[in-house]
Amino acid sequence: MIMDLKATNKEDAIKEMADLEVKTDIVNNEDEFIKSIWARENESTTGIGGGIAMPHARNEYINKARVLFAKSKEGIDYNSLDGQPVHLFFMITAPAGADNTHLQALAKLSGLLVNPDLVEKLKNAQTPDEIIKLFEDAEAAKDAQDKADEEKRKAAEAKKAAASSSEEEKPLIVGVTACINGIAHTYMAEQALIDAGKKRGIEVRIETNGSEGVKHELTPDEIKRAKGVIIASDKKVDMPRFDGKELTNHPVVDGINKPDELIDIIMNDNADVYHASAADKEEESSNNSGGGVWSSIYRNLMSGVSHMLPFVIGGGILMAISFIVENYMAGGAKNPAFIFLNSAGNLAFAFMVPILSAYIAESIGDLPALMPGLVGGYMAAIVNGTNGLQVNVQSHATSPAGFLGGIAAGFIAGYLMVGLKKVFAKLPKSVEGMKPMLLYPILGLLLIALIMFYIINPIFSTINFAITHFLNSMGTGNLVVLTMILAGMMAIDMGGPFNKAAYVFASGAFANDPHSATAAVMMAAVMVGGMVPPFATAIGTAFFKNKFTEEERRAGISNWILGFSFITEGAIPFAASDPGHVIPSCVIGSAVGGLLVGLWHIQVPAPHGGLWVSPLANHILLYFVATIVGSIIAGVILGLWKKQVNKK
Repeated sequence: MIMDLKATNKEDAIKEMADLEVKTDIVNNEDEFIKSIWARENESTTGIGGGIAMPHARNEYINKARVLFAKSKEGIDYNSLDGQPVHLFFMITAPAGADNTHLQALAKLSGLLVNPDLVEKLKNAQTPDEIIKLFEDAEAAKDAQDKADEEKRKAAEAKKAAASSSEEEKPLIVGVTACINGIAHTYMAEQALIDAGKKRGIEVRIETNGSEGVKHELTPDEIKRAKGVIIASDKKVDMPRFDGKELTNHPVVDGINKPDELIDIIMNDNADVYHASAADKEEESSNNSGGGVWSSIYRNLMSGVSHMLPFVIGGGILMAISFIVENYMAGGAKNPAFIFLNSAGNLAFAFMVPILSAYIAESIGDLPALMPGLVGGYMAAIVNGTNGLQVNVQSHATSPAGFLGGIAAGFIAGYLMVGLKKVFAKLPKSVEGMKPMLLYPILGLLLIALIMFYIINPIFSTINFAITHFLNSMGTGNLVVLTMILAGMMAIDMGGPFNKAAYVFASGAFANDPHSATAAVMMAAVMVGGMVPPFATAIGTAFFKNKFTEEERRAGISNWILGFSFITEGAIPFAASDPGHVIPSCVIGSAVGGLLVGLWHIQVPAPHGGLWVSPLANHILLYFVATIVGSIIAGVILGLWKKQVNKK
C-alpha cells in the first residue's frame, strides 16, 4: 500500500506505484511494466469514475498476482470516465500464464467499490490495517447478502413452481454487461444495475461477459418472465434469445453511471420490442447508442471493408512482387516464380469484391444474407455478371460493375433479406425451419440475380468504366490535386470515416485495375498521407521535447515503427489530447507528401505496407523523399505551434 501518494499527475502516479512493485519483487522489469500499463491506458482509461482507478497488466515482467492500493489526498487528474480526480488506486498485476484468480478477485473488488459508503471510508482511512479491515467487512457483508439473495431467489422459484394461484411477483429485469477488455467495467456495471434494482424492489439478473467468459448465464425461464432486457456492452452479445422482449442497448459505462436511467427505460415501457429477425434494422431506437442512418451505413460498409482488406493486401502485394520477378528475373512472364506469385495474388483479388459484398450483406441481414451478398458481389466482379454464360440482355456493358457495384450488391442483398424476414415473419411455426433452409436461399439468390443482371451491372459497369477511363487519362495537374486531397484526408481523423473513405477510394481503383499507373499513384499517396501523422509526432517528441509530456515522448518513440509500417493510428493519442494543433499540422504535412507523389508520379502497386514495400515502388528514393518531406513539415509545424508543457 501507498497511504500517501506523492504524485500530482497520472504519469508520476503510475511511476510511483511501479517503483513499489519493483521494490517488493512483484515486477522484474520496471520500464517494460510501465509500457504495458500505458498500453492498456491508451486503449481506454482505467479511471472508472467515482474517484477510483484500476490500472492493470498481465505479462512476463510480473512475478506475482497482487493488488497494490494507493491513496491520494488531493486527487489526481487521471482522464477518468466522469472527468473527476482519482483518490483511490488499485494496481492489479498478474504474471503471464497465471490462472484467473486475479480476475475473480478483480470482479469481487469491482463489485465492492460500487458501494459509496465503502469508497468514502477508504478515502478517510489512515492505516493499512484500516484498509484491510474495511475490505474484510465489506466482503463478508457482500458474501452474506449474495448468499441470502440466492436463497431468496431459489425459494421464490420453488414457491412459484408449487403455487397454483397467479400471485403478483416482484418485477424482473435481465441484462448483459461486457467491455472490450472484460475486466473492471463488466463487473462494475453488473453490480451498479443490481444495486439500483434492489433499492426499488426490482430483481435484476445480469450475465457478465468478461475475460473469464460468460458468467451467471441467463436461463430461458428468466428471459421469458423478465419485463425487459438491458444490454450494457461494448462488444457483440448473443441477441436472438431476447426475441420479443423490450430491450435497450447502451455502452457499458452507462451501466455504471446511469443504472437508474436504464431501469426506468424498461419499467416505463420506453424500450422498443426487439425482434431477432431484424437484428440490425436500419431504424434504431432513440434509446440505443448505435446512431442514425448514416452511422448504420458506415458501420455496415466497414464490416465489409474489414473482411475484404486481407484479400486486397495479401493479393496486391503478391502481385506486386510478381511484377518485380517479371521485370528483373530471367524468363519474364514465363518464369515459374512469376506465374505462381501472380496466380496466387489474382486468386485473392478474385475474392475481394464478393467478400466485401457478402459481409456488408451479413452485417445488415445476418447469416441468411451472406450467400446472396457473396453471389451479388461475384456478379459485380466479372464481365456481364456471368462466368462465360450468354445472357441476352441488351443493356449489359462489357466491363464489370466492379468495386462500386459490389458495394451496391452488398447493401441490396442485406436489405432484401431484412424485407424477406418481415414478409415471412407471420408464417406458421410448423414451417419455421423452411425459412433458412429453403425460402431465404432461393428467393434471396433469385432476387439478387435479377437485380444485378438487369439493373446494377448495366448501371455500375458504365460508371466503373467511366471512372477508370477518367483516372487513367488524368493529366499531372489534376492528378496532383487528387493525390493532395487523398493524402490530406488520411490525416484528418487517422482511422476514422475520412481516413477510411480515402483508403477505400484508392484501394477500390487499384482493385478495379491493378495494372493502372494512376491507381498505383493513388495508393502511394494514401500510404504517404497515412505515414506522415505518426512520423510527425515522432519528430515532434524527439526535437521539441519541452512541448510534450514524458508519456508522449515515450509514445513518440514507438511511432517511428508505426509510421514506417503505415499505421496511422499511432498518432491518435496525440490528436485526442491536442486536436487543435496536431490535426492541422498533420493534414498539411500529408497533403504536401501527396502533392509530391502526384508531381513525381510515384507508383506503389501494393495496397499496404508503408515503407516496407518501398522495393515495389517505381521510384524508391522519391517515395522515401515524399514521406520524409511531408513528415518533417508536419513535425516542425507541430513543434513550433504547440505550447510548452507545464512541468509542474
